[in-house]
Order: sequence, then structure tokens, then C-alpha cells
Amino acid sequence: MTNPHGKRRGTRDMFARDFRKRGLIPLSTYMKVYKNGDIVDIKGTGTVTKGMPYKAYHGKTGRVYNVTKRAVGVIVNKRVKGRILAKKINLRVEHIRHSKCRDDFLNRVVKNELVKKEAKASGIFVSTRRAPVVPRTSHTVKGKGIQVEEVNPIRYEFVA
Repeated sequence: MTNPHGKRRGTRDMFARDFRKRGLIPLSTYMKVYKNGDIVDIKGTGTVTKGMPYKAYHGKTGRVYNVTKRAVGVIVNKRVKGRILAKKINLRVEHIRHSKCRDDFLNRVVKNELVKKEAKASGIFVSTRRAPVVPRTSHTVKGKGIQVEEVNPIRYEFVA
């Protein structure tokens, strides 16, 4: 038998609902507010076939550019051969969620502002830049009353 050629080919696991998450969609999904400029993650929900994203957009992150009653317009980058195209797609709210990709950045901005305020009050300079983790310093491991055992590989002997 040949492979199918439909739009939803190879999406058995992609659009399947998670374990113990089947059935009715929670009402909180419909109560979320989306505004122009919001960053959203696209994840197709298999129970709602209307306004579903094509499988190439599943798992992508985009920016909202249009909001209607039940749907949202999203701009997503799609790689086509050697170039990246900005594609505009319309999705129902069941298939998107607010992205958490900027949460860490926004929390860091708030924390840095507090640190700067405290530093200004105390009159000292504080760097708010992220520094890479420094390698640990060298140290000697000491064993109290334990004999040091040297481990060497056994020499290979060809037995004919």
C-alpha cells in the first residue's frame, strides 16, 4: 500500500490529545485575551478541526497581527528551501497559547531594575550583565585511611 497524500498525513501523534487530557476543552482556553503583538505558540488540538494549523506550523512560535471573535491571525516564519518566509495564518484560539519564551527576559529586567535602584542608593557599581558559569577550581580528593588503588587495563593476549 502506498503512502497517503492528504493534508493531515503523518499527524497521528502530533494532533492527538495528551494522556488524561481528552474530552472537553477547558473554558479557560476561550477566556484568554490575545492582543496584537502577543507572542503565541501554535499547537494543533485534534478535537477541534476548524481553524486548525497545517502540520508544518505545529510547534512554531509567531506574533499575533489580527484578532477576531473566535480566531487569531499569526505571523510565523517558515523555511522554504534556502529562505525564510513570513507567513500569515489564521487559527482558532483552541490551537494557540501564550508563549513563555519572554518570561525569563522580563523577570530579569525587573530584577535588574531593583538591583540598579539599590546600587544607586548605596553608591556602588553593580554589573547587570549575565556572566558565564566559571569552571570549578582544581582540588585534591582526600580519603581518610583509604588505600589508593591503581587501576590499569589488562593487556590483551592473543590465544591461538
